[in-house]
Amino acid sequence: MANFKGHALPGSFFCIFGLWWSVKYPLKYLNNKVKGNCSSNKCYPRLEFIEGITKAVFVLVGMLAEQFVPDGPHMHLVSREEHNWVKLMNWQHTTMYFFYGISGVVDILTFLPLNVPKGLDRLSLSLAVFIEGLLFYFHVHNRPALDQHIHSLLLIAVFGGSITILIEVFMRNHIVLELFRSSLTILQGTWFWQIGFVLYPPGGGPEWDQSDHDNIMFITMCFCWHYAVALIIMTINYSFVYCCVMRHKRLVGEVNIGIRKISSKTCEAQVSLLAGCEEE
Repeated sequence: MANFKGHALPGSFFCIFGLWWSVKYPLKYLNNKVKGNCSSNKCYPRLEFIEGITKAVFVLVGMLAEQFVPDGPHMHLVSREEHNWVKLMNWQHTTMYFFYGISGVVDILTFLPLNVPKGLDRLSLSLAVFIEGLLFYFHVHNRPALDQHIHSLLLIAVFGGSITILIEVFMRNHIVLELFRSSLTILQGTWFWQIGFVLYPPGGGPEWDQSDHDNIMFITMCFCWHYAVALIIMTINYSFVYCCVMRHKRLVGEVNIGIRKISSKTCEAQVSLLAGCEEE
C-alpha cells in the first residue's frame, strides 16, 4: 500500500524474524559447543516447525491487509468498467507475501515425516527474498529521485540476504552465514519503517524534498547507521545468549558435583552398614 502502514507492516514482520534469528542461532551454536540441554536433535526442528507456522500466519495477515483494506483491489486485477489494472502496488506486495507463504509451508513440510529434501526450506526462503528484490527493483521506475534511491538501498539488504540463504543450502548450520542473514533481516525491517517515515510522514509531518541531493546523501548515510544498529543488536543478543548458556552450564555442573558427593556419602554409609552386619 502506498502509505505509512503499508511499509510498517512488512517492516515489523522482518524485525520480528530478524530479532528471533539473532537469538535462536547463537543459542543453537553455543549449546552445541557446551552440550547443554537444548542441543538435542528434536528441539530445533520443532522451533523450525513453529517458525513456519508463524511465517504462514504473518503472510496471511499481510495478504489480507493488502487486498481487503477499504481502498484495496479486493482480489480484482483488472477493472471491467475502465479496462485498466487495479492497484498494482498492492498486488506486488501480495505477490511478495505469497512467496514467503510458500517458504512457511515448506518449513512445515520439512518437519513432517515426508522425506522432504534437506535444504529445500533454505532454497524456498532464498527464492522468496529474491522475488521480493525483483518486485522492488521494478517498483519505483519513473518516480522521484529520493523515492528511487531509498528503495534501491533496500535492494542491497534484500539481494544480500537472498545470496546468503542460497549459500546456506549447501553450507547448513554455518553460524557466520546465519548471523549475517539475521543482521540483514533486521536491516530490512528497520529500513521499511524508514521508507514509511520518509515517503509518507505519519501525523502530518513535513514532507521530504524528493529532488534535493542533500536528502539523498543523508539517506545513504542513514542506511549505514541502520546497519550499525543491527550489528549492535546482534552483538548484544549474542552476548546475552552466551551469558545465559554459560550460567546454565555452571548450574548443571554444580548439580552434577552435588549428586556425586551425595552418591559418595551414600556408598560410604552402605559400606559401613555392611561392615557392621559382618561383625555381628
